Amino acid sequence: MSRQTKKPLAKRGAGGDRPKGGRPAKTGAAKVGAKGGAKSAAQGGPKGTIKGAVKGGAKVGAKSAGLRADRSATARPPRERSGERIERPAGSRSAGDRPHSARPGRPPQRQNSAAPSRAPRAARPDQGVREAFAPESAKPAVEAALPTKVQTVTVSADENGMRVDRFLEARFPGLSFSHIQRIVRKGELRVNGKRADSKDRLEEGQSVRIPPLKLDAPKTGGNLSEAQQKTLAQLKEMTLYEDADVLVLNKPAGLAVQGGSGTTRHIDQMLEVMRDAKGQKPRLVHRIDKETSGCLLVAKTRFAATALTGSFRSRSARKVYWALVAGVPKPKQGRISTYLAKEESEDDSIMRVAKHGDEGASHAVTYYALVESSAQKLAWVSLKPVTGRTHQLRAHMAHIGHAIVGDPKYFNIENWQLPGGLQNRLHLLARRIVVPHPRGGVIDVSAPLPPHMLQSWNLLGLEHDRFDPIEHAPEE
Repeated sequence: MSRQTKKPLAKRGAGGDRPKGGRPAKTGAAKVGAKGGAKSAAQGGPKGTIKGAVKGGAKVGAKSAGLRADRSATARPPRERSGERIERPAGSRSAGDRPHSARPGRPPQRQNSAAPSRAPRAARPDQGVREAFAPESAKPAVEAALPTKVQTVTVSADENGMRVDRFLEARFPGLSFSHIQRIVRKGELRVNGKRADSKDRLEEGQSVRIPPLKLDAPKTGGNLSEAQQKTLAQLKEMTLYEDADVLVLNKPAGLAVQGGSGTTRHIDQMLEVMRDAKGQKPRLVHRIDKETSGCLLVAKTRFAATALTGSFRSRSARKVYWALVAGVPKPKQGRISTYLAKEESEDDSIMRVAKHGDEGASHAVTYYALVESSAQKLAWVSLKPVTGRTHQLRAHMAHIGHAIVGDPKYFNIENWQLPGGLQNRLHLLARRIVVPHPRGGVIDVSAPLPPHMLQSWNLLGLEHDRFDPIEHAPEE
């Protein structure tokens, strides 16, 4: 590629943003003692250098210590300073900045003893684990009393910018997703006297009218039904990475991320069984298509959801996809930049390549790199989406004439036959996700090939452990 390459985020983040510990300041005795020692050394000549330095340093340093002792009598009592904490900058850290103790070697202390402790997460060999705690602004707002009648609440500073549905989830743990959607759809919830959508963002000081709510009892591991325990076990089998804040699932192909028309089982519904003791449910951070398998990022806390969503919005999160496409792209590496707009039909909707200025058109950018080809008929490509439009990768590969194998919406190559032994299923994998951890460090997780893609790789003789050239693609 013609543009200057950049190092992947995973390499830059690994251990590169560790906060530096504070060094104890030199006392007056040490400073002046060193100065006096140097002067005495100079006067003592070469022979008496060391002896003169020690003697002069001790003499002048003791004098300085005595002066400081006299001044300290008027200083502020130590007890007034014992609770001070100093915030130290941590380089390029994002939403996970934490205050550290002012004294070196002393671990950070929690301000709220009631806050749940987080289990240490596993560290990669090239990445250290930093113990950190949520800032005051990240702590959940005080839960409101159970609403037995219509009530009006005011949006607080901590809730500024929250979506309406997230606002209700945070205020009333145990409130089901379907109940939230129902009261919003019926107009029973009002913001400043007006109807609101569940995706609308709230502003500090706004007045929210809340109707009587029916709260579900929080689910815990001890009272799950047999079906719920089975669902929890399935989620555990999908788990690629988990800590107190973040969960990365290996979503199988064919399982939807969210509900829709005719969809009764999906990841968002399955996450209901993972509600904590306060009734808080893990939140989806992004989405991937139903037929796409691979890495799906989930936030287990409100603090993590805010930080991770911000990483996607600022494009500091990096995603890599693998696909099997028809033909061999030329050049072997390139950049696809188009505008995409949704095109509705009676049966379905697709994303079409549009022109700048068209209604509903959004700019979409994808980098691709050829990894390996098979008989000039099929190619394994690695894809890095810069933007995150619906069906972006599928529409872009079809646009350049190399549609993804098994794509029911965008594969329209005439007289093309699927090689024997390959399943006619979408060959697209969300291979890897690299994102800053909300509490410092970097999350770097990769998903294995799903069964139908692994079968194709084996039949075509593709080596799935080859070097991925998309590593050198630009990140903007």
